[in-house]
Amino acid sequence: MVPKSDQLLIVVSILEGRHFPKRPKHLLVVEAKFDGEQLATDPVDHTDQPEFATELAWEIDRKVLHQHRLQRTPIKLQCFALDPQTSAKETVGYIVLDLRTAQETKQAPKWYQLLSNKYTKFKAEVQISLTLETDTKAQVDNYKAKAAPPRDGKVLASLAGVDPKDIVAVLNEEGGYHQIGPAEHCTDPFILSVTIAFATQLEQLIPCTMKLPERQPEFFFYYSLLGNDVTNEPFSDLINPNFEPERASVRIRSSVEILRVYLALHSKLQIHLCCGDQSLGSTEIPLNGLLKKGSTEINQHPVTVEGAFTLDPPNRAKQKLAPVPLDLAPTVGVSVALQREGIDSQSLIELKTQNGHEAVHSQKRVLTPIKEKTLTGPKSPRESPAPPPPPNQTPPTKDDATESEVESLQYDKDPKLTVKGIGSVPASLAQPEATCGASEVVTSGQKIAVPAASHHFCFSVDLRSVHDLELSFPVNCILRYSYPFFGSAAPIMTNPPVEVRKNMEVFLPQSYCAFDFATVPHQLQDTFLRIPLLVELWHKDKMSKDLLLGVARIQLSNILSSEKTRFLGANGEQCWRQTYSESVPVIAAQGSNNRILDLSYTMTLEDYGLVKMREIFVSESSQGVPAVDQKPSSPPPAPCPSEIQVEPRETLEYKAALELEMWKEMQEDIFESQLKQKELAHMQALAEEWKKRDRERESLVKKKVAEYSILEGRLQKALTELETREQQLASAETELQRERKELQLERERNLQELQDSVRRARDDCVYQVELERLKLKQLEEDKQRLQQQLSDAGNKYKVLEKEFQQFKDQQNNKPEIRLQSEINLLTLEKVELERKLESATKSKLHYKQQWGRALKELARLKQREQESQMARLKKQQEELEQMRLRYLAAEEKETVRTEQQELLDIRNELNRLRQQEQKQYQDCKEIASGKLGSPRGSGLEEGLDDYLTRLIEERDTLMRTGVYNHEDRIISELDRQIREVLTKNSASN
Repeated sequence: MVPKSDQLLIVVSILEGRHFPKRPKHLLVVEAKFDGEQLATDPVDHTDQPEFATELAWEIDRKVLHQHRLQRTPIKLQCFALDPQTSAKETVGYIVLDLRTAQETKQAPKWYQLLSNKYTKFKAEVQISLTLETDTKAQVDNYKAKAAPPRDGKVLASLAGVDPKDIVAVLNEEGGYHQIGPAEHCTDPFILSVTIAFATQLEQLIPCTMKLPERQPEFFFYYSLLGNDVTNEPFSDLINPNFEPERASVRIRSSVEILRVYLALHSKLQIHLCCGDQSLGSTEIPLNGLLKKGSTEINQHPVTVEGAFTLDPPNRAKQKLAPVPLDLAPTVGVSVALQREGIDSQSLIELKTQNGHEAVHSQKRVLTPIKEKTLTGPKSPRESPAPPPPPNQTPPTKDDATESEVESLQYDKDPKLTVKGIGSVPASLAQPEATCGASEVVTSGQKIAVPAASHHFCFSVDLRSVHDLELSFPVNCILRYSYPFFGSAAPIMTNPPVEVRKNMEVFLPQSYCAFDFATVPHQLQDTFLRIPLLVELWHKDKMSKDLLLGVARIQLSNILSSEKTRFLGANGEQCWRQTYSESVPVIAAQGSNNRILDLSYTMTLEDYGLVKMREIFVSESSQGVPAVDQKPSSPPPAPCPSEIQVEPRETLEYKAALELEMWKEMQEDIFESQLKQKELAHMQALAEEWKKRDRERESLVKKKVAEYSILEGRLQKALTELETREQQLASAETELQRERKELQLERERNLQELQDSVRRARDDCVYQVELERLKLKQLEEDKQRLQQQLSDAGNKYKVLEKEFQQFKDQQNNKPEIRLQSEINLLTLEKVELERKLESATKSKLHYKQQWGRALKELARLKQREQESQMARLKKQQEELEQMRLRYLAAEEKETVRTEQQELLDIRNELNRLRQQEQKQYQDCKEIASGKLGSPRGSGLEEGLDDYLTRLIEERDTLMRTGVYNHEDRIISELDRQIREVLTKNSASN
């Protein structure tokens, strides 16, 4: 398990956005994707400033975080606009965050602009903060619920003063139980047990896109019981899960009321189906039904919650998985029991197996605080689970087949790759396998004494696969290595060559090899620590020479620190096995130390214990041929020449040869029977594997049929909708064609009517033109006739005018006519003058009236203006008088105060002078009168002059302001004081 301090949380805080357009009928969602895992925020309103206020977090450890930073793995945030009515998602834009900028110290959020923004006219931005936080959550409190409010107002006596938040399970290591509630009140012993009995349809939890480990995967159920992590025995068959029912129990000290409150707070037990560190599905078992309010069942018998619960895959909503029918739903049979300690309850659990339902006693496993079973910590996303051991490393079974037969089955698959070596170094003397099928007994050769402390070891290497090629060209590779310590210096190679390309994992053929040897353990440990196994990567090319690309260093000492497992040997002795798997890089042989690819391997070390035979013979033939163990009986002695000749069949050699031949035939029969047994075992294994594969295929076919039936229903529905839509389109098309024909007929009819009206209008115009032409012709004739008449009338007028002129001249020459004309002219002038006189008289009268009105109006306006001016003047005078009075009052008050002070000073001065004068006058009346009188008189005159000057200046200053005149009181007072001073001054003079 990774230490807590190494567990981190990558936290992306999506706070708010800005500069978004307003779309009232849409919602905004931000999805974040990191390392294949996708998280999303809750939908928010699509406003100009959406408030997300969401934190998204991924669990990770420091090593994996370092790898992601080296690979520059990004965190991609995509923003979508969601239509709630149609569930349509529109991509708005995306943001890419650099994982290297994340720090464990808190950083201020930043504004990130959306890339590939759909709203080109808006520069949409999102405020995001990327930080690293330490994952400090306690394992016990993983699923700690919040305190729920009490369902009624009544508080039990035992709960008085106890906060439900403080009710937790505390481990008491000395007593071996969990204390729930106050120890002084909660003393009743209870036992809480959880039993996982059966499981069905588990293959439905594995999606078609999920890749399981290459080797046989192991599945198990996991749950946490009061902080104890519990797993059942692993199983490998999902279609027919075959595992023993297991019961996990914990002892509890509490009371019924406290335990009811605790179960109400922790009301659900989560059970996960896991493969490695990945959860395939989970279910929740309700625990609040164990202790019902007011029930006393627990005092008589155990209370249970049991049944078949449906397993749901993780993130079903996000993966958008189709619903599974009830008959194909994956289920797990669980029984949760709570009882008082001391009540005997051997309950039977109904187990659902392949043959039906049968009652089986479940195994009981008590989780004591001293020895509790916990799960390993979560692995990093990029770490692959450790591969299971090869089939030859399975635990021993109860069958008659021994471990050596299982190994021989494995070796028979690739006989060319099995090497039985003999160590040639003195420190590690090899012990070859005993081969009883040799054609003859080796009686000549080197005899090697094996030390008493030597152990028989079997070391196997399986070069499984190569992956993550860094070269730009494909490699036709083979792997080659040799390790003389195992007894053979001959190189071991994979064959045939395989082609490896980029982003590709290739499994190597004939890559398994095993070595049997004998050596002392400390020599083995020292050699493994000093000498690594060098695996060479060669590129084979038909057109050129083989090329050495790189070398991988396998540290064999890693297997010495792995966990040991016990198994039974061929003769029933206890043996030990250690297995280690890892991926190592292949480093380039030339140039810089760059990685070419990664090599995944598995190595196994088996210790068969001390070597029983102390002396072995080594064959003088070529290396690699195993020697035959020494027979227990010594070789027959050579016949002495002096002995008597006997029958050949009576000799010891003949008997030994006959016995050897009989032994060979017997061994051949045994070998044939073993081969038949192995063939039968192989056939049975193939048949079982075929049945298993057939069941898997059948289950997958059922799953696919169910999925396809759902898809077929959807397609039928869509097809029905399409047919309905097609019919609607056909009817609409028919209606459109009908309307189009009607419009065409209407257009043709209108066009015909228009042509007829145009023809009629043209005919009318032609007729009207003809009539106008006839009228014009008639008018021309009338014009000519009238012109002729006009010329005749002109001539007549001229003749008459001449005659009238002549008549007029004749009349003018007469005096009566001349006087009459003059009279007429005078009469006309008189009339004209009378008319003008009358009009002048009327206008004069009118002007006189208007002038009178204007004078009256002017007088009225003048009077009104004078009244308003008088009112304003009076108001201003009143205001000025008030201001003058206020100013005079203030000035007079100040002046009076000043004058009073000055008068007081003068009075004091006069009193002082008077006192001095009287004193001096009394002391020296006659002498000092003449001497001191003039100075005192001159000083008094100077004081009066100064005072007079000051009074005159103050009066002139007040008069210059223009506010005061000689009639004001303050000016009169100043004049009075000036007069008094002048009077005093004149009197003194």
